[in-house]
Amino acid sequence: MTGLLAGRQMLVVEDEMLVLMNIEMAFEDLGCSQIHAAASVAEALALLGSHDFDAAFLDVNLGGEKSYPIADALAQRGIPFVFSTGYRDHGDRPDLEDRPALRKPYTREALIAVLERLLPDEPLPVAA
Repeated sequence: MTGLLAGRQMLVVEDEMLVLMNIEMAFEDLGCSQIHAAASVAEALALLGSHDFDAAFLDVNLGGEKSYPIADALAQRGIPFVFSTGYRDHGDRPDLEDRPALRKPYTREALIAVLERLLPDEPLPVAA
């Protein structure tokens, strides 16, 4: 068990319940203090309006709806994010090609590696 996510608030946008549960378990094992989940663009944007996140994990395809509006909102706020996709790449937005992406199915090791690249080296203080 590592404290990679200790003291951090994460947004997870995923519409497949089993995948979401696996991500949540991995984040909890990594010490994440708060995980907020959304299954649609509207839910995720509402959460962005009411929470401060350290990073986000976005499924590209949410039941036929692309998560790009969420990515745009995160980028505007300076919140790092990673795409998760079952496709060869993460879509038709060349301006987002530099964003990290995990191709499903991915290993726990791959998830940890992308989070280590995404987040600052110094862990955030754990809120009391």
